[in-house]
Amino acid sequence: MHFEELIKIVKERRDTLHVTQEALAQLSGVGLRTLKQFESGKGNPTLQTLQKIADVLGLEVGLKLKNMTGNK
Repeated sequence: MHFEELIKIVKERRDTLHVTQEALAQLSGVGLRTLKQFESGKGNPTLQTLQKIADVLGLEVGLKLKNMTGNK
């Protein structure tokens, strides 16, 4: 997943739930400035920060292995 897609998913989910950036920051324990930078594509949040945001929005952060073609 590309970073831009992740930002879009978070914004859309926040809008769907009618949660403001301020409310999400307070509920997740993430700084408002950090959240605004992330949503504007200027921030570089840690995995822990993304997990806090996702938890409040009812989303799940996961990792998956890349398809390693040619390797045996």
